[in-house]
Amino acid sequence: MQFRLEFSKDAIETLAEIEQLDPKKHRKILKTLGLLETNLRHPSLNTHKFDSLTGPENEEMFEAYAENKTPAAFRIFWYYGPEQGVITVLAITPHP
Repeated sequence: MQFRLEFSKDAIETLAEIEQLDPKKHRKILKTLGLLETNLRHPSLNTHKFDSLTGPENEEMFEAYAENKTPAAFRIFWYYGPEQGVITVLAITPHP
């Protein structure tokens, strides 16, 4: 299924900041976002439910890997909605 991505204000700001500071990391994140739109089951995403966080309306939150096996690897936190066929990216952040 093809999804349309929407972004929180924080996710937009983070993406713009990364674009300026680290173009290589920005390309990795864009690739991950493209896979979220087209193939949520792609193995490189390592998508899984993230129980410690919920969406603004208590939606189930999911985590996808933009990077792996690197210090402070970036993760993308997202949930389904607000309507069918839409994924909302809540945060793009380094793994602690």
